[in-house]
Amino acid sequence: MTEQQIFSSIAKKLSVSVQQVSKTAALFDEGATIPFISRYRLEVTGGLDEVQLRNLRDELEFLRLLDQRKKTILESITKQEKLTPELEKAITECTDLTTLEDLYLPYKPKRKTRASMAIERGLEPLADLIWDQKTYKGEPEEYASDFINSEKEVPDVEAALSGARDICAERISQNIEVRDMLRIQLRDFGTLVCKKTTSEDEKGTYQTYYEFKSKVKYVKPYQVLAMDRGEREGILNVKIEVWEERTLEEIDHIIIQDDRSVFVEELEDAIEDAWKRLLYPSLERETRNDLTEKASEHAIETFAENVRNLLLQPPFATKTVMGIDPAYRTGCKVAVVDSTGKYLDGSTVYPTPPHNKIIEAKAILARFIKSHNVDLIAIGNGTGSRETEQVVAELIGDILASEPQRELAYMIVNEAGASVYSASDEAREEFPDLEAAQRGNISIARRVQDPLAELVKIDPKSIGVGLYQHDVNQVKLMRSLDDVVESCVNHVGVNLNTASAALLTYVSGFSKTIAKSVVEYRNKLGKFSNRDQLQDVPGVGPFRYQQAAGFLRIPESNQPLDNTAIHPESYEATKKLCERLGIDIKRLPDEKDTIAQKLQQLKLSETAKALDLGEPTLQLIVENLIKPGRDPREDLPKPLLRQDIMTIENLNEGTKMQGTVRNVVDFGAFVDIGVKADGLLHISQMRADGKRVENVMDEVSVGDIIEVEVTSIDIKRQRIGLKRI
Repeated sequence: MTEQQIFSSIAKKLSVSVQQVSKTAALFDEGATIPFISRYRLEVTGGLDEVQLRNLRDELEFLRLLDQRKKTILESITKQEKLTPELEKAITECTDLTTLEDLYLPYKPKRKTRASMAIERGLEPLADLIWDQKTYKGEPEEYASDFINSEKEVPDVEAALSGARDICAERISQNIEVRDMLRIQLRDFGTLVCKKTTSEDEKGTYQTYYEFKSKVKYVKPYQVLAMDRGEREGILNVKIEVWEERTLEEIDHIIIQDDRSVFVEELEDAIEDAWKRLLYPSLERETRNDLTEKASEHAIETFAENVRNLLLQPPFATKTVMGIDPAYRTGCKVAVVDSTGKYLDGSTVYPTPPHNKIIEAKAILARFIKSHNVDLIAIGNGTGSRETEQVVAELIGDILASEPQRELAYMIVNEAGASVYSASDEAREEFPDLEAAQRGNISIARRVQDPLAELVKIDPKSIGVGLYQHDVNQVKLMRSLDDVVESCVNHVGVNLNTASAALLTYVSGFSKTIAKSVVEYRNKLGKFSNRDQLQDVPGVGPFRYQQAAGFLRIPESNQPLDNTAIHPESYEATKKLCERLGIDIKRLPDEKDTIAQKLQQLKLSETAKALDLGEPTLQLIVENLIKPGRDPREDLPKPLLRQDIMTIENLNEGTKMQGTVRNVVDFGAFVDIGVKADGLLHISQMRADGKRVENVMDEVSVGDIIEVEVTSIDIKRQRIGLKRI
């Protein structure tokens, strides 16, 4: 395929123009990032958003890979001197890898097979007689006797016919029409059957699948991944069953063209052998792999969406936070950080079993709250969290009783990955004098203040959302997560003077090396005073600067536009716009209301032409002049804060309450309702009006605050059923 053909194919599949594809492909080839293109090159791409750009990028990479594979295959077949015009046309016009590999299958260099050994013994002419179906007189044995040759290990008639059948079986297994038909049989009419092996499943993890059957086309992605895992652990046995008699008849219809042939029974035997020995094992494995791949893609999409929603949780940026990492034997680690995330103080308290030093713990926590004016207490949700929560709730009650006007609350924070961060090089560099456990609860406190800035320091697979993320294709998972984190970081913007190297790594155009260089430059020479200064950092040339500048914020800059999403390449146009409207750029934050009134009267199309700008760029400028330095997360509802405590024993069926969605999976959502165990809001209970839900993601997202009612309680198993109200 030529590049133009590739662009045309992508345009058709994605319902965009060829021009949009070609111009966007040129930007990708230059090294431009998706966040940069989606925000600052809308005029070039015709308004493609991030999702469209990622789909276009993936299609472009696939078709270029497919084209390269075609060239390799054509070269291989040409060297074998077997390339016909018809085969070349079929390969050239092929649009998917499966069909391409089927076309190549008869010519693919392979290890010795029963068919290849039969050919070496001189039996291919006999196989041709069987295959051609044009022999109407005599008996198969008469023709086979001509091929008896003890030197070639063909001692008798049966050996000759057997070898010829092997050759025919291989031809049948390589027949594209047969393979396509069987794929449909397995996919549309096959039954996925799962049974327990003799191995023990002590916890009953896979009990649902001990005797499980489902049509292949109806099996759910999470079921596929669960059975795959159970099979890997030796607990389950999984296979696809089809109606074999009907399947063999379907192959007969394709292969047997003339049943008058004296070799028809030999061909039927070859068909049965091809099915059982070659086709079924190969295509069952292929179908299982396809199921796993689709299930993996679905799990990756779900996980990535959960990560996105978690990273974009609104920050409590102005709060002084006390973080508590609960535990039993080793005590609860406590850390206080100010509103910028700076570590102020810390200790270890022992209010939980076996120590139960509740009075001493309350005294230490009260002292920290008073001396540092703590606004919010963040409690990790690990071992001992509910006992710790009980102590904190009682302490807050005591403080508010004597100071009713005081603002003080607590929240339970998902601590997944905190231990990973605490043992990292970055944590050791930042807090060399603190032990790992203390660094972990600093992370818990900071997650409340800015979830995005803190969670990017942790491997996304470890941050506690999703399902089966360790079972899916890890390369695809990491790419998807990198896309999500990059998208979130650049959507929000990054303070160049406070961001960690981990956060800067995800800025458009940056890498780990560049991020580290930026931090080293900042540590050595002090805060950046403007965006232009970024170009003085080693490794940041004009192109990286172009890609990154618009996503970096400098609140202290003497150029107010440096604290907006307006790109430096648009500064001159922004100044001209402000001059036309009588807006003083240097007083942007102070004139927000006046600016909004002036910009509301703006005629976008006319002004864009006058300033020689595209309308999308002008729209971006207007939005940022109205709300300079705006954090898009500010518009989202804040997480639930609590001042008292509940236990599962306090609940009754019918109890109504608010809860926070912690995780979203195919079959429902897990909701934190303020007791030790998260409740399950099953997909069947997801809509208050009772309507069927097809996609959980359409109804709830991680971080959503929703109204629920308790439908069932199992205290022994710590399980709570919920429904939406």
